[in-house]
Amino acid sequence: MTNTRDAAHWARALFIREFRLGVRVGGGALIGVLFFLAVVTVFPFGVGPDMKMLARIGAAVLWIGALLATLLGLDRLFQADREDGSLDLLVMSGRSLELVVLIKCAAHWCATGLPLVLAAPVLSLFMNLEPVAMGAVTLTLLVGTPALTLFGAVGAGVTVALRRGGVLLSILVIPLCIPVLIFGVSASTAAVSDFAPFKAPLLFLCAISVLAVVVGPVAAAAALRNAGD
Repeated sequence: MTNTRDAAHWARALFIREFRLGVRVGGGALIGVLFFLAVVTVFPFGVGPDMKMLARIGAAVLWIGALLATLLGLDRLFQADREDGSLDLLVMSGRSLELVVLIKCAAHWCATGLPLVLAAPVLSLFMNLEPVAMGAVTLTLLVGTPALTLFGAVGAGVTVALRRGGVLLSILVIPLCIPVLIFGVSASTAAVSDFAPFKAPLLFLCAISVLAVVVGPVAAAAALRNAGD
């Protein structure tokens, strides 16, 4: 019972520490939302005053903006801990490194991914989306952005030993995130279409997120162990 209580206290303390760092380092949530806003507002200027076209591509634009905003702070997910020695202490602490990665990813998502989800309904107005489409985009982002963070953790683990691995990180992570993008956009588009089912792509998106929860921490932990050797 005491060990369980200690483990819960340790996990809670680690989550709070990582959440605070995620908010502070590089602006955290504010920078992500501002970048999300910049990406979304650029498209109407490029497309022009065609409101119907904006509505057709709105879900895709919001998802692409969320993906790019998620990539912003991923390079610091493990690198800061490696630089100050915290990562070595976590590896040698005897705790499950997979659990450490999962907690860090959860804190990172709460600090950077969740604000993107909350901002999606407001930014949907720029894309002339209907209320149903706004809700669908927000729901799919809520389900899919954790997968973006977890897949990003794998790339962050691979590039943790590189001082400027941000570009390489993006190259590694974007192909992993393409299925998330495909099903997220498909579900969002199907919500306002009579010709495509909404439930099927949403369930695929949920399955990908569950897979990311299982595979992401294991792969990222393996990469971190390899980087420490």
